[in-house]
Amino acid sequence: MQTFDVAIVGTGGIAAYHAQSLAALAGRVRIVAAVDIDEDRLAEFGTRFEVPRLHRDLAELFAAGPPDIVDLCTPPGVHAQQAIACLDHGVTVVCEKPPALSLAELDRIAARTEAAGPHFATIFQHRFGSGGLALAALRREGAFGTPTTAVCDTLWYRPDEYFAASWRGRWETEGGGPTLGHGIHQMDLMLAILGPWREVVAVAARQAKPTATEDLSCAIVTFDSGAVATVVNSLVSPRQTSYLRFDFTDATVELAHLYGYDDADWTVTGAPGHEERVRALWTSRLTGVPSGHTAQFTHVLDALEAGKPPPVTPADVRLTMELVTAIYASAFTGRPVRRGEVVPGSPFYERMEGAGAPWPTVVPAPRMALA
Repeated sequence: MQTFDVAIVGTGGIAAYHAQSLAALAGRVRIVAAVDIDEDRLAEFGTRFEVPRLHRDLAELFAAGPPDIVDLCTPPGVHAQQAIACLDHGVTVVCEKPPALSLAELDRIAARTEAAGPHFATIFQHRFGSGGLALAALRREGAFGTPTTAVCDTLWYRPDEYFAASWRGRWETEGGGPTLGHGIHQMDLMLAILGPWREVVAVAARQAKPTATEDLSCAIVTFDSGAVATVVNSLVSPRQTSYLRFDFTDATVELAHLYGYDDADWTVTGAPGHEERVRALWTSRLTGVPSGHTAQFTHVLDALEAGKPPPVTPADVRLTMELVTAIYASAFTGRPVRRGEVVPGSPFYERMEGAGAPWPTVVPAPRMALA
């Protein structure tokens, strides 16, 4: 069994989840370095996770000796730049979502990867819980019949204080609102199960939050299979939930959770006459693995040991990023957008907001929380 050396770049809140997940894979991976421009935060992270090397930037990291994997936990606005720098040094990258701010950036990242490495993988950990893997396999096999309709809701809430971080809520640094930065997890799982989408009709709005981006979007997505899904991405929903529902001709499969799920969060209902078969099929596929970073890192290491590109590849994630882009394009142009329509030359290829969002550019003042 190979042991991989990992450097974590960015030591904010999400980096701790990554470090804890990597620690659960001790023997297969070791954190050999961390990088951050905030020296106090970097020092605290290094002490907490016993990281032997601490660096202020990527140049310093590479000068001291490149790791096998760079784990990018930085804000979205620098993902593409940092990923390309790592790939150009021959280092495989695992990157937090979203992998880039646009399709243009994602395509530039993909152009730096090679079949034999270096590789680029995006963190979409919901794909790797046993429930998600089971349903994706059953869908491919046609075991529950034909998919007909689906629901994909990310109904979350963020107080105004959440946007105090200078990069949040800005097109140029976060890339978008909940459509790109939050609901993308549920949408990615939906696509991993239902496969390619064909067309989207959408609306987006800035309802209440002190952002330049949207805080709500709603879409109707038609898939190549003919299935139709409704998708809601919200940061203005005080009772938070992440909810997915998949209706097939022989079964309904539901997932209700918030930021991660286990087998108990799934509900499967067979159509009349199919109840026992559906229940038996479902329970036979579950292995008790919850969704999470440890689950995905396990698949990443398995792939690298086998000499294969780790999931989720740029090709895998492009389907998700293209759906996100199309939701913005449809919402801001007022017309349906088909997969493959947003290409170089389109303003939405370069920026999620295209030529600009259809609301005032002045960011509303944050509301003070009541005591």
